[in-house]
Amino acid sequence: MNTVPVKDAKQVLKTSFGYDSFRHGQEQIIQTLIDGGDALVLMPTGGGKSLCYQIPALVRDGLAVVVSPLIALMQDQVDALQQLGINAAFINSSQTASEVRTIEQQLAAGALSLIYIAPERLLMPQMLALLTSCQIGLFAIDEAHCVSQWGHDFRQDYQQLKILHERFPTVPRIALTATADQRTRDEIITQLDLGEARVFISSFDRPNIHYAISEGNNPKNRLWQFLEQNHASDAGIVYCLSRKKVEAIADWLSDQGRVALPYHAGLPQLVRQKNQQRFLREEGVIIVATIAFGMGIDKPDVRFVAHLNLPKSVEAYYQETGRAGRDGAPANAWMAYGLQDVITLRQFMQDSNADEAHKRVEHHKLESMLGLCELISCRRQAILAYFDEDSEEKCGHCDNCQNPPAQWNATEDVQKALSCIYRTEQRFGVNYIIDVLLGKLDDRIQQNGHDQLSTFGLGQHKTALEWRSIFRQLIALGYVDIDVSRYGALCLTEQCRDLLKGSQNIALRQYEAPSKISKESKKKSLVRPQDEALWEGLRGLRLRLAEALGVPPYVIFHDATLQEMLKHRPDTLAKMAKISGVGEQKLLRYGDDFIAEVAKYPLSPLLDNRLSATVNETLLLHEQGLTISAIAKVRTVRETTVYSHLAEAVEVGLLDVNGVLGLSESDYLAIVRMIESFGDDEKGKLKPVYDALDGEYDYGVLRCVRASM
Repeated sequence: MNTVPVKDAKQVLKTSFGYDSFRHGQEQIIQTLIDGGDALVLMPTGGGKSLCYQIPALVRDGLAVVVSPLIALMQDQVDALQQLGINAAFINSSQTASEVRTIEQQLAAGALSLIYIAPERLLMPQMLALLTSCQIGLFAIDEAHCVSQWGHDFRQDYQQLKILHERFPTVPRIALTATADQRTRDEIITQLDLGEARVFISSFDRPNIHYAISEGNNPKNRLWQFLEQNHASDAGIVYCLSRKKVEAIADWLSDQGRVALPYHAGLPQLVRQKNQQRFLREEGVIIVATIAFGMGIDKPDVRFVAHLNLPKSVEAYYQETGRAGRDGAPANAWMAYGLQDVITLRQFMQDSNADEAHKRVEHHKLESMLGLCELISCRRQAILAYFDEDSEEKCGHCDNCQNPPAQWNATEDVQKALSCIYRTEQRFGVNYIIDVLLGKLDDRIQQNGHDQLSTFGLGQHKTALEWRSIFRQLIALGYVDIDVSRYGALCLTEQCRDLLKGSQNIALRQYEAPSKISKESKKKSLVRPQDEALWEGLRGLRLRLAEALGVPPYVIFHDATLQEMLKHRPDTLAKMAKISGVGEQKLLRYGDDFIAEVAKYPLSPLLDNRLSATVNETLLLHEQGLTISAIAKVRTVRETTVYSHLAEAVEVGLLDVNGVLGLSESDYLAIVRMIESFGDDEKGKLKPVYDALDGEYDYGVLRCVRASM
């Protein structure tokens, strides 16, 4: 057994990667591999899985072989490692025969620390023979859930990877995945012969992600409202169910002025590659995609993932939303779904070639996803519970926690809905049933004689959208089913019997119409107003360096590292070395450039404060020499608001009151004396002071003087 002290791993963490400490769970996993043991690691996206095998690869003797299913992931990982001065390479179908031979020669010479290989390539006899001639330090099997025939990412070649243990029985192995239920976990262990492996299950919680799910009507407008209010210029992913919808939404977003690119399996490979590269290498690009996009994408600054259709399982939803906020900064997972999504997904399942057992599993998973959507309690708790993780407290951060949904006693309306399904003989879809409830006299309803039913027109007190919300919830709760073999006809389940008899009541989520879209952007910035210029300067420098090297900007430095530079403004290499994410190689390559960029944007003492962003926006304009009225005009606020912001700066000693107000000493003293003249009961109140001074001085002036006392 090759035992190496953990301090060596920590040294590699600092010198190569620029981090002072491990994240939760990493240290134990890394030491297991260093000591020669096997590991199965379940860790959320953005939890630092890659370091779990990259550091042992640098500590242990020999070559680390990383099995990766996607070309894009290999390229990203190798680009990032090479920037750290680590000898890494990949072999995949994107390379020429000459390029592959060069890398094979490097392998044979022992010149590489890590090699990334697709499972199909790894299993070729000539590759296995080449590896047999090498000193292998470890095997890492990334995206290990691809071994499961129950998952949508199933790769048949993954099931043959147990050959690694057969050929190299003493080489430690690590299998990694961001999501796996117990069934998939068991399958990974069996298929990869990991019975002796230590299993590490990190928390599935992604506390930096805000989860929100809304009604699916008018989804484009809902999406635009979400983007304008939260992500006016951020990079993100929008998932759609169909290729047609992907292209339509990408075109529509482009028409609105956003850089939006489509991605689906029906596009030519070169188009897909080009769009993916633009997403990875440019700032603020939105990729609109089917589930064909995303696995293995390691872009840390994705600020949002939006779904315009229902994912088919909680696992899929978790994995897709987990592509946001990998850098740990705040991110949003937003979804708008409708009843048609359920019908479409049920139809997909019905028409698939899977056996009945597989279909039952998929049906159950879809029901769980529906339950998450219609939930009225904490969504984060529900997601964690799905992965068998208890969370005693509500997160306080999802949409349901922040704005608890209103409920209403829906028993009477539900009885009308169920009765209408029954009286129309359970032969019709939701739109037809709603038309009957609303009393629409169209030809089809009249021909069927359903205008004579007791339920005809019984639901005119509600809108069609409200009825769709009711039916969607009834399906999610299991009272109504969809018969996809009969074109989406609604059917009653045994569960609804007590409701129809009147022996059971039911409460439902209140339908909420979407609010009007604000014309003004309300983008929430990750940086302070006084740091915006430096932030853009650092991002611009990063982009120029990245373009020169032909790598994505985050390969140079993550946003989180640039934000550390904003906070500490390093002016020496020694100070730059203390910035999280700046290792030895990056310090040598880029340290001077980024120090020089920081120096271009000195921070004045006035703006070096902990006041709110809105106060600092005012102070920034004040420092530029703008008058009170000019600041109010620029910021579209009242002058009294500007005065109150300046008063806050006066109170903490950042501004001199006379410099702000331009009062004479006699005027200043007169106001001070008047404020002091009032007793305890009226201290702190400005109106008595204002009245006593006959309104000679503005309330804002009085507020600033009081702040200086």
